[in-house]
Amino acid sequence: MSAVFAPGFFSSAPVHVALLAGGLVAVVSGIVGTFTVMRGQSYAGHALADISVTGGSGSFLVGISPLWGFAGTSVAAAGVMDMIGVRRPRGRDLATGIVRGAGLGLAALFLYWDTTFTSTSGATVTILFGSMFTIDSSLIPVIALFGLAAVGIVAVLYRPLLLSSVSADLAVVRGIPVRVTGTLCLVAIALAVSLSALTIGAILSTALLVGPAATALRLTSRPGLVVLWSSLISVAVTWLGILLAYDSFYWPPQRQGWPVSFFVVTLVLIGYLLARLAPSPGWARPAGAGA
Repeated sequence: MSAVFAPGFFSSAPVHVALLAGGLVAVVSGIVGTFTVMRGQSYAGHALADISVTGGSGSFLVGISPLWGFAGTSVAAAGVMDMIGVRRPRGRDLATGIVRGAGLGLAALFLYWDTTFTSTSGATVTILFGSMFTIDSSLIPVIALFGLAAVGIVAVLYRPLLLSSVSADLAVVRGIPVRVTGTLCLVAIALAVSLSALTIGAILSTALLVGPAATALRLTSRPGLVVLWSSLISVAVTWLGILLAYDSFYWPPQRQGWPVSFFVVTLVLIGYLLARLAPSPGWARPAGAGA
């Protein structure tokens, strides 16, 4: 076992917190990410992740946990994107681009102030790339609360989300409030990227949101199984990334350790490439279409 688990892995308190927090975030990302990919909102998720940098960097300025800033700005940005024009694909992309650009501009200013006017060390690296081994255990209840809110939205709107993801026109005919459903889904995405921003960093959080779900959709076309596989894959790459990052402190020659985010994103990419070798399940294939 010593060849796999470096000394002190099971007794380390930071590892315990990282495994718990990372596991919770991974489950939320896997569930919400399924509908993010199915609805073609990966770019929106990426934009919300970028915008969360604004809140995270602002949080360091006022001396609070970045998670509050990540969540606050992401949810607010989701609302603004909806008001500008999220109802149609062109308007949705336009709104996403406008809000993302404004958010990144503020983020650049806040990050500059973080490094110039505060004594906080490593704020920029923590915000952009995460620091899973430094997560405070007091944040676990907050992570669980935000995660429960995101998963709760998906659970309550499961059937409307599923139908509107496959055919928005059919959802309208069935009387589903498509815009309200889409807005709430965007809020769930905002909460999911905020949580993953805390663990693997804001600019990499989309990988955990989109990668496992995209991999699961390559393995099966049954929605329930997609959600299950996406969550399992997300937890697996997160926990394995934590293990490899911990072990890397014992790797020669530097013995300084590699970031968890690097391993998680790399494992997500490897998993997706391997899944592409499997036959496509033909998700959402139109009736009568050829094989």
